[in-house]
Amino acid sequence: MMQLYIGNKNYSSWSMRPWVLMQQAGIPFEEVKLRFDSFDADSDFKRRVQAVSPTAKVPVLVHDGLAIWDTLAIAEYLAETFHDRALWPAERAARARARSVSAEMHSGFGALRSACPMNIEAHLPEVGALIWRDKAAVRADVARLVAMWVELLQTHGGPMLFGGFSVADAFYAPVCMRLRTYALPVPEAVEAYMARVCALPGVAQWVSDAKAEADFLDFEEPYRLKR
Repeated sequence: MMQLYIGNKNYSSWSMRPWVLMQQAGIPFEEVKLRFDSFDADSDFKRRVQAVSPTAKVPVLVHDGLAIWDTLAIAEYLAETFHDRALWPAERAARARARSVSAEMHSGFGALRSACPMNIEAHLPEVGALIWRDKAAVRADVARLVAMWVELLQTHGGPMLFGGFSVADAFYAPVCMRLRTYALPVPEAVEAYMARVCALPGVAQWVSDAKAEADFLDFEEPYRLKR
């Protein structure tokens, strides 16, 4: 069976993407959670993940002794291995577009990532209001997300970005978490899409697990002194 190495569910947006993808697609796997203690080279987390990945980062998918340690590479490996799960859209142009927006998530939106780290358990609307007021780059990132999502939902008719669930929705699921935690303003159509993403069984299970962790890590909490 495949093994997926992940970090804390409350904080690890990168881990959330392949976990939700596999869970939602019904791909069997064993979850191996490595708690974030610190990211120092001699930390327990780094030692354990370095045993399976040369980058010493999560997530890592291990299958028959093969380690895949990049989220896009994991998605492509799963799509090639499980052709029947339709992880990418069937139509060529839609498939290319889905790959493009997934890659954009993979490499972009740096201001939103930096200012609004994923923290599923927290509710920080006051922090979000200050971020929205003071950080033009965050407003620009959200504007790009809104334009992208609205256009894709209109083009493909929903309920997900490309009609049915795909890699793209798994990749943007952590963004939905960020927008909700910090209560960043988005139009009604985007709110409705976010609600549908959060209602997906795979996402709902991840969120439930994240809230149950009860693990406060100060280096992941720039806005709070305690949980």
